[in-house]
Amino acid sequence: MRHHGPMATFDHIGISVESVPAASAQFNPVFEALGYVRAHDAEDLAYWRKDDEPEVLLYPAREEGLHRHGKVGWQHLAYAVDSREEVDRLHDIAIAAGWAAVRDPKEYPRFSERYYASFVEDDNGIRIEFMHNPRD
Repeated sequence: MRHHGPMATFDHIGISVESVPAASAQFNPVFEALGYVRAHDAEDLAYWRKDDEPEVLLYPAREEGLHRHGKVGWQHLAYAVDSREEVDRLHDIAIAAGWAAVRDPKEYPRFSERYYASFVEDDNGIRIEFMHNPRD
């Protein structure tokens, strides 16, 4: 009989950015609004923690150039929130922190009749979605 070990868990995500301090300043208001705490903030590394959620880490990029949405690699990171009002609130916080609105909050009936989301991008081209899609 084969022994099956514990299932793997998603532990953290690392994101390469042009300037960790600049990106940290843009990420922090958004991640604090999502309930994360910035546990480290230095020139070469910043990261946020939230209970049992995966950590989010920012590292300095080794090559110049911004991320381009649609190229191979990172597409976007989606955060499910409790209400449409929370989508709107997080979107506004991101815009105030210098993120660009890719898509303002709206319904996405092609995903589901209840799907409501917004998409924002930071100065590095990193895209985040705030979404509300109640199951019932």
